[in-house]
Amino acid sequence: MPLGSYAWSTKYGWVQDKYGVSWQITLRNKEIDEPVIFPSLMFIGEQNGNAEKAINFYTSLFQNSTVDLVAKYEPGDHDIEGNVKFSQFHLDGLLMGAMDSSIPHDFSFNQGVSLVISCNTQEEIDFYWLNLTEGGKEERCGWCQDSFGVWWQVVPSILSSLMNDPTKATKVTEAFLKMKKFDIVELEKAARSN
Repeated sequence: MPLGSYAWSTKYGWVQDKYGVSWQITLRNKEIDEPVIFPSLMFIGEQNGNAEKAINFYTSLFQNSTVDLVAKYEPGDHDIEGNVKFSQFHLDGLLMGAMDSSIPHDFSFNQGVSLVISCNTQEEIDFYWLNLTEGGKEERCGWCQDSFGVWWQVVPSILSSLMNDPTKATKVTEAFLKMKKFDIVELEKAARSN
């Protein structure tokens, strides 16, 4: 979308950088304290029309989450009436956006962009893994895709400290390459092995 004035902002534009990453640039409301950068998900193709369901699902999973705004296409808009035109929500304090688009696009959700969940306990890993993979799919090394097609990495918070120790990193890597869902006990066991 060219830089211009729209209903949601006096200055807004949608561009793609030289690396193929899409950016939406908008004039911020200085009176609202919000981050300069936040991720936004576009539900297209088979997932078109699922933005609001996904928002409700994600905010139900994470503590301290809120749905702040869901604006829908109205009669006369250039998309399907009732689909999400623009939204903002918080997942455990992280500002995010989501929208639907029925316009044909040559992209979809893939592992090139994923959302990372850092978990302190095995119970947290199990909870997120169980919920996110229902209707989705499991991949190796903590990667999973939810039923909406969005990719996630569910990782233990101790992983970075284990990987930063050169005496443990090789064994820990060998252990997690065999895993789909991370197992903290097995990672710690690998870190202690010779």
